[in-house]
Order: sequence, then structure tokens, then C-alpha cells
Amino acid sequence: MNSESSFRIWIEHVQPQVNAGQYPIKRTVGESVKVTADIFTDGHDQLTAVLAYRPASAEVWREAILQADWNDAWSGEFHVTEEENYFYRVSAWINTWSTLASGLRKKFEAGHDVTNELLEAGDYVELTAGRTKEAALKARLRSFANRLIALDNYGALVDECCAPSTFKLMETCQERRQLAQFPRTLMVQVDRERARFGSWYEMFPRSAGITAGKRGANFREAAGRLPEIAAMGFDVLYLPPIHPIGLTNRKGRNNALTAEEGDVGSPWAIGGPVGGHKAIETSLGDLEDFQFFLKEAQGLGIEIALDLALQCSPDHPYLREHPEWFRRRPDNTIHYAENPPKKYEDIHPFNFECDDWRGLWNELLSIVRYWVSQGVNIFRVDNPHTKPLKFWEWLIAEVRRTDPQVLFLSEAFTRPKIMYALAKLGFHQSYTYFTWRNSKSELLEYVGELTSTEVREYFRPNFFTNTPDILNDYLQHGGRAAFEIRLILAATLASNYGIYSGFELCESTAVPGTEEYQDSEKYQLKFRNWDSDGNIKPLIRQINQLRRDYRALQFTSNLKFCQSSDAHIIAYSKSVTDEAGRSETILAVVNLDPHRAHEAMISLPGAQFGLSEQTQFGVRDLLSGEEYLWRQGENYVRLDPATRVAHLLLYSHP
Repeated sequence: MNSESSFRIWIEHVQPQVNAGQYPIKRTVGESVKVTADIFTDGHDQLTAVLAYRPASAEVWREAILQADWNDAWSGEFHVTEEENYFYRVSAWINTWSTLASGLRKKFEAGHDVTNELLEAGDYVELTAGRTKEAALKARLRSFANRLIALDNYGALVDECCAPSTFKLMETCQERRQLAQFPRTLMVQVDRERARFGSWYEMFPRSAGITAGKRGANFREAAGRLPEIAAMGFDVLYLPPIHPIGLTNRKGRNNALTAEEGDVGSPWAIGGPVGGHKAIETSLGDLEDFQFFLKEAQGLGIEIALDLALQCSPDHPYLREHPEWFRRRPDNTIHYAENPPKKYEDIHPFNFECDDWRGLWNELLSIVRYWVSQGVNIFRVDNPHTKPLKFWEWLIAEVRRTDPQVLFLSEAFTRPKIMYALAKLGFHQSYTYFTWRNSKSELLEYVGELTSTEVREYFRPNFFTNTPDILNDYLQHGGRAAFEIRLILAATLASNYGIYSGFELCESTAVPGTEEYQDSEKYQLKFRNWDSDGNIKPLIRQINQLRRDYRALQFTSNLKFCQSSDAHIIAYSKSVTDEAGRSETILAVVNLDPHRAHEAMISLPGAQFGLSEQTQFGVRDLLSGEEYLWRQGENYVRLDPATRVAHLLLYSHP
């Protein structure tokens, strides 16, 4: 390859890249990386541009030819097939043969004498042959050069110069003149599929008892709920902290400041006489019991996600063994957690800037590695935005270096730029504002930002419908239909979504004037009748099965909104094309009003669906099994939450 650096070729606006290449874009195994760039030169010389890529473990770069579109826009793609980082870069050079052949054709068709042009082409082919080492190829080139120099039958020679086979021959061995390369080599973080697609269920194992009793369930008893969770179609089960719960300043029921006898406390107040973050709450059992629970889940196709809450109760061994890891007030008491007006007297945060910060950071890393050694490969991280971003960048990189299968979900309900920064520096998934985006305009704006801007390249949203901390007003007052609507939206807008247990029972009672659940199981045991009237378990099971059956629902960034004439009806589509060129599109139409029926005209843009002007096509509602005839342009829908809240229409492209 010619090492000459071009001063004539300009390469700019290479996409995708994050922060000018400071952070990697994200993909999962099997996905493609579509790269675009603006590439041009002065004058009329023809260019060739390539996308070079390789896994980090390989030394040889592979190349994919970029195709030129209008206005000097070029594009190409490659697929990532290994669970490791990939590198990619864009380069271009003047294609001397293409320039010669193009000029030759134009002049010949204009009736000009092309003798000199044919001789010039012959000289170039001969020069190329001289640089070629392969004997057979050298012979072919010299034979071609001799025909050009002989000037026998101008028309036939022009046709041969411009033939695709000749272009391919010359591309194989011609020099890359005026080679230019985009100055940055960019990176792709390639993760396993679960980073992109998963259905999450959150459960307090201590509340997994079937009937009310005086104590909570242990892990072996809680395992009794696993078949039902698997039957609903969930593949990730997230457990709040399973560690010993402190006694000092333990919170009582409904977050009471003083606990009464028998109160179980908040699992986020981690640490007691029996241990800290590497120990298990004795009421749940021991490590052997946890391993039993873990294996039972794995046997049902469920991964266990553990909560990683880096904080301590006043009884945590760290306070005794490493007091230097905590901040002290002027009165010499250890600083407890606060989020005014809220106070968390049962929790002490770490001081990540203490003198022994290296010792602290390494100990926290050892917590993750301990649970990975026990078979846990997913962590939901509590409040990561209250710890230094550089700490997370370091910790996730260290874990990824030895255990690339481990995934981290960021629970950072904070300002958007901090949420995005956490995703850039390593978090595989992120909680979002979806919980509070309920109107059509809010969803269009927010989901549009996540799917149609640079954010889509690094931020993988996980749309939780509710959490132990969040029972929003929409669910409190919308009735069963509100739960159905939010389920369908979460599970079809995003490829990762989750529910907190009780959602399937449409639990909607909050502490008045708040989003807090009344009698929250954050502070007490909660026993439920999982088959109570009005539950939506059949719909959850159906939705999760559809997500597994239809690949279009297993991505987030393929979402496109469609026009709807009613302010309460939202419509959007998701499409995928398989390796054989077969495409499927799922069109979701959802009534966002849980109380009233609405009608709308849904407009389908032909280009988005591969439709001609008058195309009519059949669709099947995956929720009801009904079939309809739709067409490009406007289509009428009516959705009454008393009978149905949504259509999920399957269109199989011809």
C-alpha cells in the first residue's frame, strides 16, 4: 500500500462515532455497523473508499468497499461476529484506472480521437503489471496492455477498458495513489445478545411466600415462584440486595424512622454482624441456598441479576475495619446518605476520594468478582450517578477484561447528560425517563431522542414500567387498562424492558400525594395472591412470547413513528430483514387514554414499508389473531380500552 499521504482527498463526518471517537459505539454479536462518511477530492478524478475493520484480537484488517451516493456521501457496513471490541477506520484514494476509463468513455462517445488516451491506458496497465508479483496476473495485464498499445478496434478497446471484469482486475493490483485515511481509528464494544434484548422481572425473594406468615421466604422457598416467572416469559430476574440488613437505625414499615420488633428493614441498608457485601442475609439462607436458587433459575432459562449497592449500614464490618473509607462530620459521626428532604440514617456512603481510595476501589471490584465467581453475570447498579464516573469507567473495564459476559444496568434517574455519560463509559443498559413519559407528545420526543440521534449508538434503554420507588400517577388512576397500555408500550418500544412484581396484579395504591407504594415491601414483607382477579399475566405471557418469536421486536433503534390523527393514539413500526432478504414489519397502534375510546387515521409512508403508490396488503393482529386489509396512506382504527388497548399488526413483506 502506498504510504503517500494525500493532500487532495478530504474525509469528514464519519459516523457513527461517540465524542469524536473517545468512546466506543455499542453492538451485540451478529449486528451490523453501518458507516457513512463524506469523501471528495478536487477536479474530476474518481475515488475508491473502503471501510477497514478487525476484531481487537486480530492483526489483519478486513475491508468492505464503500458505495458513493449523491453529494459525495459514501456508506458501507460490516458485521461483528465475536464478543470483543472491534476497530474500524475509513480510507480513500484516487482510482487512476477508473479515472482513465471514465474519461476514455466520455471522449469516445463524444466523437473525439482517443488515440492518446488508449496509449496512456496501455502505459498504465504495463506499469501495473510491472508491480505485480503473481505470474498469471502479470501475464493477463501485459496481454491487455499490448492490445491497448496496438490500437486495434477502438470501440472494442473502449468497451474492454470499461467492462466490470476489467475494473475488478485493475482494482486487484493497482496502486492506492494519494491515499488518505480518516485520522481516528474508531471502536465498537461488542456484547452478548442479552445486553440488547431481555425481559426483566424484579422480585423481593423474602416476599415470595405463597401464604401469609410470620416470616419471609428463604431462597429455597422463593424458588417456588420461578416456574411462574418463567411461564410469563421473563429471562432476567432482578433481586434487590440479598446481603445482611443492619439493625442500627433500621427503618420500619412505610419508611418509619423507628423499627418495631419483627420489622425486616430495607435491603439497601447493607451489612451486619455476619458480614457485608459478600455475605447473605441469614433469613434468606446461606450460599448453598443461593446456589440452589441460581441453578433452579438457570434451568428455567432465567438469568439472575443482583443489585450492586455500594453503601453500608452502620453495622457493616467496613465501618469497623476501614473507618478511613467514610466521611465524618464535625461531631465525629459518620456521614449518612441524604437526598433532601429525604434522609437515610440507615445508610452510609463511601468516600471515594479518601486517602486510601485505591484500596477502597479494589475492594469494591472484589465484590463484583466474588459474585461473578458464584455464577452471577448481571448487576443492576444502584444510584451510580452518586459515585465518581471515573470509578465506573475503571471498574467496568476491569471486569470486562477478565469476564466480558458480565453486564451492568445503570439505575441513574438523574440529569440526561450524566445518564448518557455513564452509558458512554461502559454501562451496558440504562434506566430511563419512560416511567414518566405517558402522553403522545412526551413519548414522541423522548423515544425519538433515544432512537434517532447519536444516543442510539451507545445508550441501551431499559423501559421499566414501575419500580419499588416509582408508582406513577398514570398507573395509580388508570385502572387495569393503564397497566396493559404501559406493558405494551415498554415491551414494544424498547428491546429491553422490565416490571416490578405486583405490576401483573395491577397494584396501584400509593402513599397519598407521592409515587411511593403504600405498605412498600422495601420495608416489610408482602404476601400476594398471584392468581387474584383482574391480573394481566396472560397478556404479559403473550407479549413476551411475541418478543421472542419476532426479531423486529428485539431491537430498539429500528423504531419509526407513523402519523396518527388523534392526540391519544400513537403508532410506530419496527422492521428487520434476514440474511435471505426476507423482511418483517410490526406496526403497533396504542390508545394512550386508559379511560376512553379513540379513533384515528394512521398514515403509512410507502418508503418505510416498501410500498408502491396503490399497494394494499394484509396484516394480522398478533394480539387477537384478526386479519385486516391495509394500504399505503391512511387507515382507520378505533381502540376502546374496555375491550382492547392496542393493535400489534404483522406485515410480511413480499
